[in-house]
Amino acid sequence: MRRIEVGGSQAYAVEVGAGLLSQVRVPERHIALIHPVDLPASLVETVWAALSPAVTVPVPARDDCKTLEIFADVLSQLARANLPRDGAVVGLGGGAATDLAGFVAASYLRGVAFYTLPTTLLGMVDAAVGGKTGVNLPEGKNLVGAFWPPRAVWCDTDALTTLPPAVFAEGAAEAYKHGLISDPTLLPRVLSPDFRPGGTQLEDTLADAIAVKAGVVTRDLTERGERAFLNFGHTLAHALEAVTDHAITHGEAVGYGMHYAARLSRALGGADLTGHTLAFLRWQRPRSLPTLTFEDVWPYMARDKKADADGVRFVLLHDLARPYLARVPGDVLRREFEGWRDEVAKILIPG
Repeated sequence: MRRIEVGGSQAYAVEVGAGLLSQVRVPERHIALIHPVDLPASLVETVWAALSPAVTVPVPARDDCKTLEIFADVLSQLARANLPRDGAVVGLGGGAATDLAGFVAASYLRGVAFYTLPTTLLGMVDAAVGGKTGVNLPEGKNLVGAFWPPRAVWCDTDALTTLPPAVFAEGAAEAYKHGLISDPTLLPRVLSPDFRPGGTQLEDTLADAIAVKAGVVTRDLTERGERAFLNFGHTLAHALEAVTDHAITHGEAVGYGMHYAARLSRALGGADLTGHTLAFLRWQRPRSLPTLTFEDVWPYMARDKKADADGVRFVLLHDLARPYLARVPGDVLRREFEGWRDEVAKILIPG
């Protein structure tokens, strides 16, 4: 078992290991358990036996749960169950469910304790750590939310054995991203045959990827500086999710988005890292994209949360582990988008 400390004003620990869901304990007596409806029953039953929640709230699967309507419904269910101020919300499931659960915890009675039990690789590496919570709007992803750090996170690697291979590969995008922006040793490890459910390198590679994010959010919880670097590849990724109505999943979109960001980095004079991003796409094998133009995605990129009064900013790389924020000329954005679109269409077969 590995333990990663997340510091700052609201410190907590992330535990990574096998069998952790059956060992979960929280001090609060009144607990609301939020989980997606398609979560394997064995996982829900394990947590139920460990925590005996006062109320269990199933929510729609994946990003279908991240709406203001579902958010309001969950709050109402907690109110009807009389969850008290000294109660707790526990989010069990993938990144979408834990994002919603965290926002519910941040908002209900102006804030109650929150604990996270991610069951997907994406949830473990990214969503469960750092305290970003929220829901989507039709205008874009994660446009409503709050910073509300959990009090503890348990990443049970046994849960990953329940995932289809494609869902595991989605989460690998965030681990690979951490290699590009901070720890290049992760790059070959993520693509290794041992990085898989039950693999000999799973726990250590996963923990080291989580440690990258833990270090960043310890230093910059509310994204005033370097936390923005965690969004490498996400400006286009969030646009692809929105424009396809989430037919392209977050992890697949990040894989695509990292390659676009690598092309932009090269175009602005950075090292050519496109070999790394293409290698990941070939390994991940995301679903093929519909035919898209720059005009299709630009409105969503323009609303990216890294935008400020002067416009959109992109996370780019001078070289491996040397990220920076930059504004990119419009003609470069368009040219590289068209080159990116043609390139990924050639290397990926229809999914």
